[in-house]
Amino acid sequence: MTSLRWLFKAFIIVITFCAIGAGFLYHEITQPITLTQPQVFEVQKGDTSFGLGEKLAQRGWITYPFLTRVVAKLHPEWIPKVGQYEITNGMTLLSMMALFDSGKSIVYTITLVEGNTLQEYLKAMKAKGNIQMTLEGLSNAQIAKKLGIKRSNPEGLFFANTYQYHNNTTDLRILKRAHNLLESHLKAEWETRDQGLPYKTPYQALIMASMIEKETGVPEERGLIAGVFINRLHKHMRLQTDPTVIYGLGKDYNGTITYKDLRSKSLYNTYLHKGFPPTPITNVGLRAIVAALHPTKTDDLYFVAKGDGSHVFSKTLAQHNKAVDEYQMQRRADYRSSPEPQSVSSSKKEGETAQ
Repeated sequence: MTSLRWLFKAFIIVITFCAIGAGFLYHEITQPITLTQPQVFEVQKGDTSFGLGEKLAQRGWITYPFLTRVVAKLHPEWIPKVGQYEITNGMTLLSMMALFDSGKSIVYTITLVEGNTLQEYLKAMKAKGNIQMTLEGLSNAQIAKKLGIKRSNPEGLFFANTYQYHNNTTDLRILKRAHNLLESHLKAEWETRDQGLPYKTPYQALIMASMIEKETGVPEERGLIAGVFINRLHKHMRLQTDPTVIYGLGKDYNGTITYKDLRSKSLYNTYLHKGFPPTPITNVGLRAIVAALHPTKTDDLYFVAKGDGSHVFSKTLAQHNKAVDEYQMQRRADYRSSPEPQSVSSSKKEGETAQ
């Protein structure tokens, strides 16, 4: 009987300690943390459950690193996913481990701005500081190859938009999404395009959209600018737009277009060459694509910037020259160009810029 009593007492003691231990563990893994503001916690590749426990203990969010092993035993189906996670006030070890398993890491955003080039997009991504730069230093042709784009110059083939990404996403992945979205929007607008437009391919419409984008200071004028360019093409007039010349000059452009620049033999010099430049000159959003494929009906053949971002549109050369005389001398640093008549000298004096 004595032995049975001791066994019973020992059993009670064991059960009591187990209950106390279980209560302690439950308390520790369900104890809410106190934070004055949300904090970022990163799960890295190769992190073990105990390794995560050490990191959490270093932050002071849990007392003992082994507690993450306890949670892992309780929920063996939970697998922490690599990423950065937002930890907020009141979260428990259980809720943190569940968050790591969900993969719902912090989502960042980057805006690829309308009117910016591919290289400017890469600079914007680098400035974020949490995007893997795999394309930095490569030429446009090399970037096109990595993206699987068949054209040697991928300029203009990325849709200007705001994109979400997770920490350490690559520039390549973001640009692939931007390229796919551009093709989707261009295809949709091409299928519903107005009749009688001077485009043989959607790519020519995209080139037009890029010129519209660079000429636009007031968004509401996109359609009118498109209408002027299209009228000039129908009449076999040169487009004569400064942004194409600037793009062709590349690093040689110093902020001012001279008459020497307007006589450059670049294929982007629309003062010398009729029709479209070889490629888009910038990346665009939906508004420029819509303007190119659904232009405003107009009889205007010319426009000149007023200096405030807007333009004066003219039907005749005489009207245009009068507007040039009135506004060119008042233009400011961000003056935008206007199509000129086929003779460059007809509305610009020698030595004046075409900006």
